Amino acid sequence: MSLIPSWFGGRRSNVFDPFSLDLRDPFKDLPFPSSSLSPSNFPQTLRENTAFVNTRIDWKETPEAHVFKADLPGLKKEEVKVEIEDDRVLQISGERNVEKEDKNDTWHRVERSSGKFMRRFRLPENARMDQVKASMENGVLTVIVPKVEEKKPEVKAIEISG
Repeated sequence: MSLIPSWFGGRRSNVFDPFSLDLRDPFKDLPFPSSSLSPSNFPQTLRENTAFVNTRIDWKETPEAHVFKADLPGLKKEEVKVEIEDDRVLQISGERNVEKEDKNDTWHRVERSSGKFMRRFRLPENARMDQVKASMENGVLTVIVPKVEEKKPEVKAIEISG
């Protein structure tokens, strides 16, 4: 049930109500027909940009490491690349392939992105570039970049004579 009150006889029609019964065709004003929403009918740049924009990555810093987590649902580890460039740049890239179509299928909505994606992060000076580790489990890529241990100043007690 919606939290937005309805003033139209029980029928919700507020544009901000996600449960509204009045559905608007978001593809109506775009330069391709909305009746054929097959991924192959989308312009190539739109498909690639959608995948690029939808790749979500979190970066947190712990006392021991920099930890990156990327949501990559439906991808296998073989379809993802994790690379470190000389100038301290971590690059995560890959490709989501378009689902194979059957000529008898009728597409009603295409929301899952496909295409190539790439994200780059400049790592700070305290990152140990030679010890980066990556793992993938349940569609979540985790990249761990250990930090250089900070040398704590050595304190030496001096005996006071007198």
